[in-house]
Amino acid sequence: MDVLGKVWTARKLILVVLIPLSLLPLPLIHPTSEASCAYVLIVTAVYWVSEAVPLGAAALVPAFLYPLFGVLKSSEVAAEYCKDTTLLLIGVICLAASIEKWNLHKRIALRMVMIAGAKPGMLVLGFMCCTVFLSMWLSNTSTTAMVMPIAEAVLQQLISTGVADAREDSDTIEAPDDDSDKEENLNQHELLYRRESSCVKLELCTLSEESNGLAEKPSQDHNCPKQSNGHLPQTAVRIPEPQMPAVKDSPYPTKRDHMICKCLSLSITYAATIGGLITITGTSTNLIFAEQFNSRYPEAKVINFGTWFIFSLPISIIMLVLTWVWLHCLFLGCNFRETCSLSKKRKTRREELSERRIQEEYVKLGPISYPEVVTGIFFVLMTLLWFTREPGFVPGWTSLFEKKGYRTDATVSVLLGFLLFLIPARKPWPLASTDKDKDQSSVKQGNSDPLAPMITWKDFQRLMPWEIVILVGGGYALAAGCKVSGLSVWIGRQLEPMSGLPPWGVTLLACLLVSAVTEFASNPATLTVFLPILSALSETLQINPLHTLIPATMCVSFGVMLPVGNPPNAIVFSYGHVQISDMVKAGFVVNLIGILVVMLAIMTWGVPLFQLTEFPDWATMRNVTDSL
Repeated sequence: MDVLGKVWTARKLILVVLIPLSLLPLPLIHPTSEASCAYVLIVTAVYWVSEAVPLGAAALVPAFLYPLFGVLKSSEVAAEYCKDTTLLLIGVICLAASIEKWNLHKRIALRMVMIAGAKPGMLVLGFMCCTVFLSMWLSNTSTTAMVMPIAEAVLQQLISTGVADAREDSDTIEAPDDDSDKEENLNQHELLYRRESSCVKLELCTLSEESNGLAEKPSQDHNCPKQSNGHLPQTAVRIPEPQMPAVKDSPYPTKRDHMICKCLSLSITYAATIGGLITITGTSTNLIFAEQFNSRYPEAKVINFGTWFIFSLPISIIMLVLTWVWLHCLFLGCNFRETCSLSKKRKTRREELSERRIQEEYVKLGPISYPEVVTGIFFVLMTLLWFTREPGFVPGWTSLFEKKGYRTDATVSVLLGFLLFLIPARKPWPLASTDKDKDQSSVKQGNSDPLAPMITWKDFQRLMPWEIVILVGGGYALAAGCKVSGLSVWIGRQLEPMSGLPPWGVTLLACLLVSAVTEFASNPATLTVFLPILSALSETLQINPLHTLIPATMCVSFGVMLPVGNPPNAIVFSYGHVQISDMVKAGFVVNLIGILVVMLAIMTWGVPLFQLTEFPDWATMRNVTDSL
């Protein structure tokens, strides 16, 4: 057993060493580019799925194995680790750092919850809406880590109010000791209940021992009033309470309070996932898809911020409503009128206290400050410039320039992110004492310099996910190796037996497979492995690659059944309100909802948006080039 324990402790190190050695005969026996690339792909994929080494470190495997096996030059591999999407991510993180530094995200979240109210159903819906909105622009992990403390404060207020209500109820149950007039009028067969500190004992005042046959001495308990009907003396007979199984102490006053905590906690992680689908920068998997697709099909000018937003926004709205309905029915029941009423007359005491707690948190933020206004302007400006760059139905602002194709979404995000390092966080023209008071927030942030910028490099460094950057770069390197070595063409030929399936059947199988694998592996790693395979499959079957790639990209985010599925799940699980069984039961249906809604989208409004009924010329050119 001691040996097994040591082996289990060193299992990751053993896996790191054994996997490359056991697969080494593949490139040695078959010294071809396809075999060498397959070796690198398998080793990297196993490292990613098993997480034997950190994801970022595993993404560096192609950087040294491709040159060693002669698949790609070292300079060519290095170029894959920094792409246009890397600059796009840098600009978005600059804006996210400003949003979090000046608490604009907290103001938005609290305001939306205040609008929704404190009724359980509307409270959950309010938190889901604000989480979806924030997750469109921030990472899912950052959004969940920001919203959960606010939700936890509301839940703790709910629990403490429930405990206070229970104590008040217990005090009102007990009868006053000095109310002797009422006690004298009690009937001889009436039950008297007395709650003691240790347990609840039932005492019954009944007939004397002669009439009931009990040879028991008169009770010495003076708390039980002794009455007489004028004929027989009365005595108190104590009836023992039946033995009940011990119940574990619960921190929740009632089961309903526990259900509310579960519902609200799970709704936040699901809403973060749903919000990340809406924008191309909402989650790292969207960025991976965009860069790999544009690298593989450079002639395809169909994926940009606008087209992705138009396609994914209806999906997220439908998923948001259906997920809220499902969680409400599962944890709160189906009585929507009771839990979603906006009438003030129907509010309970704890709901009013919860609203008061949220309002107190909002008041603590104070009036909106100058840095928040600047951040909000940059937020709106970045969104508008992304939308109007190449909207498709009208000429965008890029048409004003003579040279075409030089400006992308990354150009906008990096420009605005750079300006945040220059613009002062204080008003350059304080006009009144109130303005000086509002500017005290920058002093609290530790910036005594009147020209201190909106964000510093430390603020940016704190939020910049360098591991994701390297992970995405590793995915680009793998895709480039598969393209140059011809491995993607070989994989496509092996999948020719699937040519008999209709396009929707191929897409459905891809969605089911990806959503199942991502429950146990990281989302970026799963998508990085599957994208080249699905691209080759689509080219072989003469299906528009977007028909399979977009649904697979969205379904890879639906790893919501286990705490290890994604970081937001782990954050919510760490608060202790939900168990794994709760996540599996709720997440399974949410997963199915996501797959069905994505399939509905790709078969309806996705067809005219991306021209999915025909095999495009840009995919045909790519297929011909590879065959040559």
